[in-house]
Amino acid sequence: MPLILGVDPGSRKMGYGIINATGSRLGYVASGVVRIPQPLLVADCLAERLKVIFDSLSEIIEQYQPQEFAIENVFMAKSAGSALKLGQARGAAIVAAVNKDLPVSEYEARKVKQAVVGTGAADKLQVQHMVCTLLKLSKAPAEDAADALAVAICHANSQQNLIRMAGARRYRRGRTV
Repeated sequence: MPLILGVDPGSRKMGYGIINATGSRLGYVASGVVRIPQPLLVADCLAERLKVIFDSLSEIIEQYQPQEFAIENVFMAKSAGSALKLGQARGAAIVAAVNKDLPVSEYEARKVKQAVVGTGAADKLQVQHMVCTLLKLSKAPAEDAADALAVAICHANSQQNLIRMAGARRYRRGRTV
């Protein structure tokens, strides 16, 4: 299976995680958090924040050359304004992926937690712990990066299950054989 870029979207900071999934084996490649510069947060320049998200994710895609892109869906936010900003941040991230011809998959937060921890009600610390365990990391990544890695793991598991259901024996260069 190819490199998978997982994204935990946000309008103030965005986590990203890249894994290599070969069969049922998962390998850590990279992760991090794109932070919006403080002046843009203070000035409340949403358009500029979206540009930072788009440009940063475009650079990450260019650097690592993932073949698949997975992002967490919008959850019910505390306010309508927060939900709109989160949706726009997701849009900027998705456009960066589509602009590089990556297939986009979206997952509910509960499904991601279920895939990684075993329960959709898991908290961030449980997700962090299981990401470390599954990827054999010696140090826990930042919360947002761990969430993004969890999205990538969820996608890898979903793709592997689809391959099994289709009766294919393995996945090679973007296709089942």
